[in-house]
Amino acid sequence: MDILLTGSVAYDYLMTFPGLFKEQILPERLEKISLSFLVDSMSRHRGGVAPNIAYTLALLGEHPRVMATVGEDFSEYRKGLESVGVDTALMEVVAGEFTASFFATTDRSNAQLASFYQGAMGVASSQSILQAKPRPDLVIVSPNAPDAMTKFAAECRQDSIPYLYDPSQQILRLGGPELARDMEGAHFLFVNDYEFGLISKKTGWDLAQMLQHIKVVVVTRGKDGADLYTGSEQVFIPTVPERQIVDPTGVGDAFRGGFLAGYSHGWDWKLCGQVGSLAAVYCLEQKGSQNHIYTRAEFVERFREQFDDGGKLNELLK
Repeated sequence: MDILLTGSVAYDYLMTFPGLFKEQILPERLEKISLSFLVDSMSRHRGGVAPNIAYTLALLGEHPRVMATVGEDFSEYRKGLESVGVDTALMEVVAGEFTASFFATTDRSNAQLASFYQGAMGVASSQSILQAKPRPDLVIVSPNAPDAMTKFAAECRQDSIPYLYDPSQQILRLGGPELARDMEGAHFLFVNDYEFGLISKKTGWDLAQMLQHIKVVVVTRGKDGADLYTGSEQVFIPTVPERQIVDPTGVGDAFRGGFLAGYSHGWDWKLCGQVGSLAAVYCLEQKGSQNHIYTRAEFVERFREQFDDGGKLNELLK
């Protein structure tokens, strides 16, 4: 399956705070909140939703394409993606700009506060799905410059290309009518449980109403697993026990990559979700969203410690 990913491409600046955010927040003073956290560490990693998902897809044997605008500082990042099998031909360098940057601080309970600078991502709408050759089988519309997200979803509808809608961090920037418009006709909606609540509040749609417009809704719930809903069924997707918890950044993207790898093989929803769960925990066990590594044989062996795939994962070993 030819999967084309659109969305943010960024350098992640990850920091750790030794305390708890919740202990520093005064609910009765939220309108005047002013906080500065002294962090213990900082590191820079490759990130951004589109390449994060593509990275896991590539580890599992797929050859995803990423379409995005990036900065002049992207050359090293490009080499890293290409080394695992991600097609970067549609990643265009914008002269005089930096690649987008994500600044995230995580406390000891794994709660996270973040800010995002869009940089070269700000001109992402200069690209076009309709000019991507060959025509993709599935497009991922993930957090990006809002006008680019609007354009890419509209182009998918115009050309009848199935697309996965993942508004994620941009839900705060999008209004209810905008969200409803781009959810209309989407093949998939992927959100976490908090994002689901925000979308429901902004659009006025409950789950049943969403499923009148979207074929498949997947809601991730952190340590409580995930739920997949279609018009006729609900599938619970459990988590995989972690060997250690290091950093939650990019875990949801790894889940999406694993899920889509299963989908590209035509596996059932339960198996797709289980592959996503294992891909997610590999990310959780390392710092950064593209620093986990495994062979497909290692992945299959660990998968079978938790789940019964009926031999289907042998396809990953070919």
